[in-house]
Amino acid sequence: MSNLYIGLMSGTSMDGIDAALVRFADSGLDILQTLQQDYPDDLRQRLLASRSDASLRSCDDVLDLHHDVGLCFRDATRALLALAKIKPSEIAAIGSHGQTLRHEPDSTEPFSLQIGDANLIAEGTGITTIADFRRADIELGGQGAPLAPAFHEWLFRNGEMTRIVLNIGGIANITVLHADDRETTGFDTGPGNTLLDAWALKHLHSPYDANGDWSASGSVAGDLLSRLTGDAYFAAAAPKSTGFEYFNLDWLDEASASQYDPADVQATLCQLTADSIAEAIRAAAPDANEVLVCGGGVHNRDLMQRLQATLPGMNIASTAIAGLDPDWVEAAAFAWLAMRTTSGQSGNLPSVTGARHATVLGVTHKAP
Repeated sequence: MSNLYIGLMSGTSMDGIDAALVRFADSGLDILQTLQQDYPDDLRQRLLASRSDASLRSCDDVLDLHHDVGLCFRDATRALLALAKIKPSEIAAIGSHGQTLRHEPDSTEPFSLQIGDANLIAEGTGITTIADFRRADIELGGQGAPLAPAFHEWLFRNGEMTRIVLNIGGIANITVLHADDRETTGFDTGPGNTLLDAWALKHLHSPYDANGDWSASGSVAGDLLSRLTGDAYFAAAAPKSTGFEYFNLDWLDEASASQYDPADVQATLCQLTADSIAEAIRAAAPDANEVLVCGGGVHNRDLMQRLQATLPGMNIASTAIAGLDPDWVEAAAFAWLAMRTTSGQSGNLPSVTGARHATVLGVTHKAP
């Protein structure tokens, strides 16, 4: 079987698709080609509107998004192959995370919904496509998230030190890779970029706060920060995961954020992300020596400075120092999960998700 896989990822920012062509070896990988493709403006607006409890009242709405997102994932794959000058027949499989619409692992009937019709991807590319990675873990009593820690363990574990892999996407999560033979652990720490992006969109009409310049211009509102950090999620024990269903503008409204200067709120939200991550690391891995950061948050200079200040003496750097560009860790993880699935190997870590046992993840859509 080929050792070439494609990983497709779209996060909670709902801004587009990260696609990576990855070649795997026994103990490492090579990123051969990458592509970032934005969603069309109309589709992104529909996706962002889907976050509202008042939207998506009909099955037709969901299925329309499922179809249109699937076409975007198909087109991103085609464009990636064209850039790499690789034939579809040379690819073993695609691992498609899809686009999360809802993640409710703690509801009465737990579920996690990722859209982006994998049938369209498989049919439109001629490549076997694996999708719907989270549900099998949830059916075993797990959170269905985070799933990247198994990949982090495979690629980044260093037996000589306790190492943290920190992904700052819309939601931030950590993977604890212990120096000894303890099982890898990890969980969602809380908001990463999701509140920062939502507040920037509301007040700057920009999808994000470039470099954290706006948050750096404000001052932290101590009383607001205290109310936000007092939320029960931060003190909850792992396993745990969360999403924009929980941390959103309504959550900020409940804390009366609108009474403060918008720039000060942005500074407070940036400090909230840094503080919640730092507290999670101190609690889960007091012996940690190093934090490797990936995800979009690594480019937020203000956030990275605040994080370093909250973890004095900690070596904090991007995953690039360990051989993988921080922008492509998540896409590479889903390529790796596709490899695990095609070889009949488990993809989840019960020590992370809380599932009753490890299992093969995803639903396989065979190439035509």
